[in-house]
Amino acid sequence: MMGVPSPVRIFLRRAATDMRKSFDGLSGLVKEEFGQDPLCGDWFLFLNRRRDRVKVLYWDRDGFALWAKRLERGRFTLPQGDSAELDRAALTLMLEGVKARVISRSPRWKNENR
Repeated sequence: MMGVPSPVRIFLRRAATDMRKSFDGLSGLVKEEFGQDPLCGDWFLFLNRRRDRVKVLYWDRDGFALWAKRLERGRFTLPQGDSAELDRAALTLMLEGVKARVISRSPRWKNENR
């Protein structure tokens, strides 16, 4: 798995996405679904209907980058809740196939300006 830079926000589209879409189609979904600028450097995740494939679209300084993963067995488990924004830990758990019913964290400082 790739390392996620700390200032990057991660957005998950919970609705099924046509995996035939590539850079232009997915960046259009970013504008329509998230209301975000796809050139901002944030990461945008898209899953197919069966949830056995994921694509990650992000802007990498001079062009779009597209990362994909296909599971041979099993499905990606969506994090609980309705939020479209994930943190790095939730992304890692989802991509690694960890099904956490309850996650308890120690209080940490969080920059509320972002």
